[in-house]
Amino acid sequence: MNGEENGGGRNSPADSMAVVLLIEDEPSMQRLLEIALEGQGYQVILANTGHQGIVQAATRNPDLVLLDLGLPDMEGEEVIRRIREWWSRPIVVISARGREEEKVQVLDAGADDYVTKPFDVREMLARLRVALRHGRAQSGEKMEAVIRAGPVLLDSSLRKVTVNEREIRLTPTEYRLLALLVRNADRVLTHSQILKEVWGPAYVNQVAYLRVYMAQLRQKIEKNPSRPVCLLNEPGIGYRFCTNPLPDDTAGSRQDEKKSGEGPESMREN
Repeated sequence: MNGEENGGGRNSPADSMAVVLLIEDEPSMQRLLEIALEGQGYQVILANTGHQGIVQAATRNPDLVLLDLGLPDMEGEEVIRRIREWWSRPIVVISARGREEEKVQVLDAGADDYVTKPFDVREMLARLRVALRHGRAQSGEKMEAVIRAGPVLLDSSLRKVTVNEREIRLTPTEYRLLALLVRNADRVLTHSQILKEVWGPAYVNQVAYLRVYMAQLRQKIEKNPSRPVCLLNEPGIGYRFCTNPLPDDTAGSRQDEKKSGEGPESMREN
């Protein structure tokens, strides 16, 4: 298969030189993914067990780990925790387990993204490209003061936000929430991760707070708040800021948010 057949898109030169550690024990799936990855120019390291994957991550220092949760010797979640003790580059999980609770646990353990089997290879490759871009951005020691993500330009030095070159006014909490999502653009953040960062550890279970503020942000940022293309809900898991939505994102996005006027009065800011 050539790159067009595998991924439907082109990798940047940096992506094409990337090294991917594939931890997958099922031979046919391992071969399929190996062909797809090599067809996009990635260098692929193979591991059949969790232990092998941990050793390869330590000795070969790949740019990204693509991990199947169903391994013969240990749970994939344990592999993530072990690798995250000393390694900060992207981990993308692929699994037939589709329960929301399991996805949340894996993301909270340190995974950057979760792709459920069966999946479209093109979508999986697109998510790998996003994870690699995010990993390169995070590897820089200096946090950029000005960030562009899709139509949003965020200037941290001036606390200024523009959408399609139009300045918008945000409350302090709205600004912190948007800044967190934009700095982690195209990455799924769980409800608890967002609540902890924006409101503090005491609020990790207050999902209603988050829903209200996401609805308010959509009113200010999205062209059509009822069918968002940037501020996307991952049902039962969390949210992500999408910089380059796939067709399914716009066609299948589900709005579980309350209208901005329905939030608790105690959460309003001037």
